[in-house]
Amino acid sequence: MSTTNLETARRYLRALEQGATGEALAAFFHPEVSQREYPNRLTPSGKTRDLRALLESAEKGQTSVSSQRYEVRHAVAEGDTVALEVDWSATLKVPAGSLPAGGTMRASLAMFMTIRDGRITSLRNYDCFEPF
Repeated sequence: MSTTNLETARRYLRALEQGATGEALAAFFHPEVSQREYPNRLTPSGKTRDLRALLESAEKGQTSVSSQRYEVRHAVAEGDTVALEVDWSATLKVPAGSLPAGGTMRASLAMFMTIRDGRITSLRNYDCFEPF
């Protein structure tokens, strides 16, 4: 099961890279999914999202990022849990801090997913952005 869950996590990241939104993205999530984004430079107070908010966030991201890449550095799967250490980069459509439109924003991510029956039921993100 862990291998299947790890592959689900990797397919999810590929879908994000390809700009998946709406139904294409919703297919990865259990209808009652909960995502917790811990405090970071973009979300100083952190945020908890349900499925609707996750999908809205993906749509909003399309307006500020023209492409993004998730490079998995380490991955561990045990039972229903997948832990990923990821290098993320995105090309910006709009300026952010000292980064111009067309610039690259970077972050180191720790992502913890609970995956049951091939669908993500919970997602916890610890995003550490490089200065911008």
